[in-house]
Amino acid sequence: MKNSRFHTLVIVAALAVFVTLLAFTVRSSPTQSPNSKSRSPVKATVLTTERSNVPRSKTAPVFSAAAAENSLLRDEVNWTFGGKQQRGWYLYDLLLGQTLDTESDPVTDDFAVALSKWQKKRGLSSTGVLDQRSLMAMVSVWQSNRLKNKQSAEPHQLLIAPASDFYDPSRAADLRQVEQKTYAAYKEMVEAALGDPTLKLKPTDKFFKIISAFRSREYQEHLRRQSPNAGRAGLAVNSPHFTGRALDIYVGGLPVDTKDSNRAIQVNTAAYKWLVRNAERFGFRPYFYEPWHWEYIG
Repeated sequence: MKNSRFHTLVIVAALAVFVTLLAFTVRSSPTQSPNSKSRSPVKATVLTTERSNVPRSKTAPVFSAAAAENSLLRDEVNWTFGGKQQRGWYLYDLLLGQTLDTESDPVTDDFAVALSKWQKKRGLSSTGVLDQRSLMAMVSVWQSNRLKNKQSAEPHQLLIAPASDFYDPSRAADLRQVEQKTYAAYKEMVEAALGDPTLKLKPTDKFFKIISAFRSREYQEHLRRQSPNAGRAGLAVNSPHFTGRALDIYVGGLPVDTKDSNRAIQVNTAAYKWLVRNAERFGFRPYFYEPWHWEYIG
């Protein structure tokens, strides 16, 4: 009887030891690394929940759809300016980015977000889509930034710029007249451009040379007779060139050709990009339709 009890106690003790050893082995298994806790599914779930509370994740699909629509409208939207039918807004990518204060590609979500903020400030539907209505609102803003007073310059306000400043150095003296403050600002701007190592300009380069400055009303009418199909967008009846404060500046391509194919070349030159980013520091504002045309606001 005693031996039976003794054997029973031994078996129970052995089982207890076995269970203890098994539990210890499971707890100390090498598959459970010290850092595994930080990578646990619980932590991942928490992170996912936290990200889902960020507003961007809720709105991203909306702006992705807007970006997709912009990629089509950029080349396809129809609109009218200066009596001429226009197609797409791809020629104005740089000006759009400057206006919206964004360097994002115009067919990205980020561009759509920046546009939606601008639309909201302008009282437009903040869709992030640059449709015809929003495009015309943008054009209206650009046009409003141009010269308001187009009164013809008086002779004492003008000076004759050196032939070396002009794209065509053989241009007659009366066609090299520039309003004095405008000319001073222009020279300062060109000096800055020449000093910019990213442009790698040489004094002999044609870039930034003046194509045309002051025009009398008689000379403007002469140009209109030569180009009867230019329309209001090309040769204005009430031109800012009358003031001597509007400069046509060479930025590449054919100097003053308004064909889309030519303007597509011009808006992608380093000279034009530099002007878009820097001209306002010197008092110049662009005429969006003509990449070469800049007006001195002061």
